[in-house]
Amino acid sequence: MATTTATISLSSSDIADNNISISKTATLTNAGNDTGMTKTTGLTRVILESSSNVVLIDSGAATRLNTITRGKIYIKNLNDRGDGTKFVTLETGNNSGTPVEIGRLYGGDFAFFPFDGGTNKDLILDPYDATATTLEYIIFYE
Repeated sequence: MATTTATISLSSSDIADNNISISKTATLTNAGNDTGMTKTTGLTRVILESSSNVVLIDSGAATRLNTITRGKIYIKNLNDRGDGTKFVTLETGNNSGTPVEIGRLYGGDFAFFPFDGGTNKDLILDPYDATATTLEYIIFYE
């Protein structure tokens, strides 16, 4: 069986007295078992050209590929840092349906995190302004 792995490496020589170097690899598996994730959206881009929220994952809704309720997400803001206004806030719904901020992606920033959706738990992109902001993402899911 084919497996998909994710590796992250962090290093710094100036935030502590000693150099820091951390590297971790994880095999992407379905929730609660050792079965490897076999579905993906493929690496794709979205261009945000409005300051309106965009639902990236409508949790539980059928997409052209399948229903996405759980998985792992890689997302990156491809814009330059510039003046800091090309950021996108990542939000997820809670049980009341009110979006909750989980972080911001400024130009060049990326995130890789697990996603466990369900009713009112969509993944929402909230752009800072209406200038074009390009994000790339891939979702591995069950």
